[in-house]
Amino acid sequence: MSEKEQLNAFSREIIDFQRKNNLTDTEMALNSHVSVEHIHNIKAMRENPDPTVVASLRDYMEHKPKGK
Repeated sequence: MSEKEQLNAFSREIIDFQRKNNLTDTEMALNSHVSVEHIHNIKAMRENPDPTVVASLRDYMEHKPKGK
């Protein structure tokens, strides 16, 4: 899978997660400790995220507490 395809898949994963959990970008940023700018740029495919950013977002998405 190319880098662009990976970024597209990850941005869709974030969008689907937010829809499923009714989260805004700001809520996602606060809870995952990733800046809202990074989240916007990843979703818009303007930024290839650093591995630490990907790890933080994936960790949050995999272990999201109820209500957050």
